[in-house]
Amino acid sequence: MGEPLVSSDAVRLPPWRRVVVKVGSNLIAPEGRRISTRHLLPIARFVAECADAGREVVIVSSGAVAAGRAELGTPVAAGASLGVRQALAALGQPRMFDTWAHLLDRPCAQVLLSRDDLQNRRRYVNAKNTLRALLELRAVPIVNENDSVAIDELRVGDNDNLAAHVAVLVEADLLVILSDVAGVFEADPRTHPSAQLIPRLERIDEAVLALAGGAGSAVGTGGMRTKLEAARKAAASGIPTVIASGRDGDTLGAIARGEWRGTLVERAATRLNAKAHWLKHALVPAGRIIVDDGASGALLARGASLLPAGVVDVEGEFRAGDLVEVVRRGADGERAIARGLAQYDAGELKRIRGRPSHAIESVLGYLGAETAIHRDDLVLL
Repeated sequence: MGEPLVSSDAVRLPPWRRVVVKVGSNLIAPEGRRISTRHLLPIARFVAECADAGREVVIVSSGAVAAGRAELGTPVAAGASLGVRQALAALGQPRMFDTWAHLLDRPCAQVLLSRDDLQNRRRYVNAKNTLRALLELRAVPIVNENDSVAIDELRVGDNDNLAAHVAVLVEADLLVILSDVAGVFEADPRTHPSAQLIPRLERIDEAVLALAGGAGSAVGTGGMRTKLEAARKAAASGIPTVIASGRDGDTLGAIARGEWRGTLVERAATRLNAKAHWLKHALVPAGRIIVDDGASGALLARGASLLPAGVVDVEGEFRAGDLVEVVRRGADGERAIARGLAQYDAGELKRIRGRPSHAIESVLGYLGAETAIHRDDLVLL
């Protein structure tokens, strides 16, 4: 693969003080057996060294379901029901946390998040404030998805992407994703033993995502694609990511020295602020607003608000304040161009679509917002 996606130029990590380290299930409970400290001890040493150097570490830890499965001592059938998976998470979560607290030998805090915590703006800010306070108290947050109560429709789904959200929440300088793979390869090394490791990615696009295979192990829920998706989210918010093997005991030691082993995904040149990240990545659109070429141009070229006059169609049943996707419809088909918070319910917007803002009161019977989506609540895709 050639430029501009990949560069082999020698480069050191940017200076960092706060890091989020995601630890995969296969490092915590190898092959689905009981929790093992084999790969966790180097991480504990890294946390201690960071504390001594005035650096901060947040751990996003997988392994609750795997630990719960091992705790039972009997096999659990593949494709188990949601209730069984939630029960396994409830069994394994305290054991996983106790393992970390024992190894780290310093104040640790368990933080369980769900997609709902990321979608609801107030809860998102509360989570941010809690994590920030824990770091100020010099505690180590141990973060996981709240698997024991989350239903499939409201799950983040994998801890790689959860780690990217946490990195943005705590305004980390670096995201490190550790698993049983050494980084991103030009092809799947399990089926192509001669595949070369890609040491550095300047950006992640569809060509890079096409390199990713399926799940990396029978224990975890994420494969290389979820790691790349997470790295892309972090990069958009100005956070570089290292994807590396947690089975290499010196991976984190190298990072502490400003080097890396594995693949470095560089941060984007322009950075999304926290609210833009929330709009773009944390929320699921409740509907779509179809716009004409004039509105599309105003949004893309001038960063304008979306006015009702530029709306040609409304799809879905959403309420004012819900996230919606803005779609340009032209002769060449449809293309999503933005996401934002609707100022009107879907039914109201259908009634005022195509109308100038000064006509809103006469149509709805009350004076509402002049915009369908204000530019402060909108992010381009």
